[in-house]
Amino acid sequence: MRYDRPCPARCPADPRRRRTGPHAGATSISELIQLIYSSRPFGYDEATLSGILLDARQANARDGITGALICRRDIYLQFLEGPAPEVRAAYDRIRRDDRHIDLRLHQSETTSQRLFGAWAMLHDPAQSLMWSPEDLSDTARERLHPADLRRIFEGLASTTQTSG
Repeated sequence: MRYDRPCPARCPADPRRRRTGPHAGATSISELIQLIYSSRPFGYDEATLSGILLDARQANARDGITGALICRRDIYLQFLEGPAPEVRAAYDRIRRDDRHIDLRLHQSETTSQRLFGAWAMLHDPAQSLMWSPEDLSDTARERLHPADLRRIFEGLASTTQTSG
């Protein structure tokens, strides 16, 4: 699996990092949310993917968001976590991004702990997915169960913790 580097020690997700500006002060645990969505890529190629990852890592580092992106030519499946207002704002930016089409929000819930706390945006090139393109037809994505999607990301997180 291809995993890019985790956040440096001073990553916004690192509890040792002091925040300044409008987000100053500690983020209480009750303010953290985790969100899972899927979309279909528009114009998928390495350059597009690199641009998405670069944009996500810069914005996420700024906003204290962590997460993972599983992708291949027919699907983006993303897990975002962090302060609720920032995660919702990130999702709104993604909804307006023309590199994503047919967005579907599968889960959004509060949490007490991060799953990908060391990663501004972990990239998994769809090796975690065992679905065929037919499994991900337009109607099949509607039937993806949030608990199943969460298990995929939990497995990915445990793999990165043991290999990283």
